[in-house]
Amino acid sequence: MLVLLFRLLSYLPLPILHAMGSAFGWAVYLASPTYRRRLQENIHQAGFGDHLSAAIAESGKNVLELPFVWCAAPERVLKTVQIKNWDIVQQAHADKRGIIFLTPHLGCFEISAQAAAAQIPLTVLYRPPRQAALKPLIEDARARHNLALAPANLSGVRTLFKVLKRSGAIGLLPDQVPQNGEGVWADFFGKPAYTMTLPAKLREMSGATMILAFAERLPRGKGYILHFQSFNMADGLTPEQQVRAINAAMEQLIRMCPAQYFWSYNHYKIPAGVAPPDEMLAADAGKVAQ
Repeated sequence: MLVLLFRLLSYLPLPILHAMGSAFGWAVYLASPTYRRRLQENIHQAGFGDHLSAAIAESGKNVLELPFVWCAAPERVLKTVQIKNWDIVQQAHADKRGIIFLTPHLGCFEISAQAAAAQIPLTVLYRPPRQAALKPLIEDARARHNLALAPANLSGVRTLFKVLKRSGAIGLLPDQVPQNGEGVWADFFGKPAYTMTLPAKLREMSGATMILAFAERLPRGKGYILHFQSFNMADGLTPEQQVRAINAAMEQLIRMCPAQYFWSYNHYKIPAGVAPPDEMLAADAGKVAQ
């Protein structure tokens, strides 16, 4: 039923979907105290409280554009995307070192992968859905020409490494909260967030080039601008320093379009089995004292 609904919605023009999305964003914001509180806390924590109203509407657009991005004909979807600084990707691809695209929950992150895969083969990490009913949407609709999926588990990580060793390209959401043992605590807009170490580990093992990417959502459903930026991280950093460097790069991207970040995402949650950041600091201080 959900797949059929998405397919029907995909026939609507993008301006209408975005208009519906704005209304949907406000409806959810007003109806859900938990959603409202988290969005408010996160956007004020980052210092972008003056973008609250716009962020509410943009969050709704993020949801209602998914039928178009996932289910509309690829040629129709790609016509809505303007690409900037593709020469950065071309140079990295020519160097044959592999490419790690880092894309935060900013703008239309789903269309970023499609647009890049239209130019070069791309494998992206994703978290398999817990509900079987969502599988056709989360997996089948996402996997398109030149775009492959790797589950967020050990098998998927091995797949990503193999792609990089073949000088291929992969995509990651570096601000997605990892599971216990797969991250470290690092500041994100001034507050500790348990952040994945995978991007830096894959870079160290493969020597791949890191590139920042995000698709800016244009007003009134006019489409998207896909931005690419080079990202050079120093060698010899600790895992905490690596993650903080990546977080700082994500913050820089978000500052370009603060209203389009997915502020309702529970980025500061404590995963099961992970000690809170204050406990980790206390443990580190105890080790130093010994």
